[in-house]
Amino acid sequence: MALWRAYQRALTAHPWKVQVLTAGSLMGLGDVLSQQLVERRGLRSHQAGRTLTMASLGCGFVDFPDALITNYYLWPAVQLANFYLVPLHYRLAVVQCVAVIWNSYLSWKAHRL
Repeated sequence: MALWRAYQRALTAHPWKVQVLTAGSLMGLGDVLSQQLVERRGLRSHQAGRTLTMASLGCGFVDFPDALITNYYLWPAVQLANFYLVPLHYRLAVVQCVAVIWNSYLSWKAHRL
């Protein structure tokens, strides 16, 4: 709970920065899950540069509110609940948490050999 409260305080004080970092972190997490759970690379074969690239893409492109509408149209039920039930400053985090699975798939698909 203390971590959640710290996140809420940071989000209130610096909403744009926290949303950018949240998006990037969760996009990177999607890549880690892809490499470790789907591709079963193991820690020795983990491609850290790939994870950094995915996290950077998350920070640069996924954080904009307009992108939430255009990039996640595949999940209308999540978006409907998100727009009606979730306070504005938590919407990005909700969509990104749901999107971790999608990010894992995208990472796996983009980096298949």
